[in-house]
Amino acid sequence: MSLSGTQRIWLTGATSGIGRALAERLLADGHRVALSARGEADLEALAAGRDNALLLPLDVSDRAAVARAGERIAEAFGGLDLALLNAGTCEYLEAGRFDVDLVERVFAPNFHGAVYCIDAALPLLRRARAEGGRPLLAATSSAAAYLPLPRAEAYGASKAALSHFLEALRLDLHGEGIGVSLIHPGFVKTPLTDRNDFAMPLRIEADQAAEAILDGLARRRLDIHFPRRFTLLVKLMGILPPALRHRLGLRLVRTATTTETAP
Repeated sequence: MSLSGTQRIWLTGATSGIGRALAERLLADGHRVALSARGEADLEALAAGRDNALLLPLDVSDRAAVARAGERIAEAFGGLDLALLNAGTCEYLEAGRFDVDLVERVFAPNFHGAVYCIDAALPLLRRARAEGGRPLLAATSSAAAYLPLPRAEAYGASKAALSHFLEALRLDLHGEGIGVSLIHPGFVKTPLTDRNDFAMPLRIEADQAAEAILDGLARRRLDIHFPRRFTLLVKLMGILPPALRHRLGLRLVRTATTTETAP
């Protein structure tokens, strides 16, 4: 299922993995898309020959730069029908070498950067609502937000914070007619997951992820999660009693240790 009509969209994290697959699909469908990512050359290559693309090179952890991007979108589009916040990173924490800098690096784009983008996008979503539209704010979290996992202290916490923030914001924006959708992918083949040193069950391609996301957005689902065989299991594990959840988590720690030390 595709998004209806021609929409004004801001997509962050647009040049890699899920973001690139989304960008290619949205541009091909004829939407007006403001594309943000850190690499200007990659953005130019992505948008080559597309007159419906607005290029906004951007590091989402730079609050002032995000504010300027919002101003440029306002000038070009007038408002936003969809803010799709997809930028993020992943690093795994080794408890034996506890690294506060790593935690801050992960939270900068995954949580604080998303908050900066929400701040810039909300006035534009409100303009679309004033025009009679049904604007939507969406962000890519992770299935890791459902369940604490070994070595995912920084990544999982940043995504759990994002999910909590947006679920609370959804309640406060309801009266304004602005929808909020959260995206919780399982494992998707991207440059980030290609670096993982552990098994990734039911990993899907980025194009499949983009299809699931766009279908969920078109249906205005509150929680867009996939592949469902994997994410439903993770959700179930997340609501188990703490002692049982702890025992299951310890099995994953042993598996990770065996993988890392194998010849």
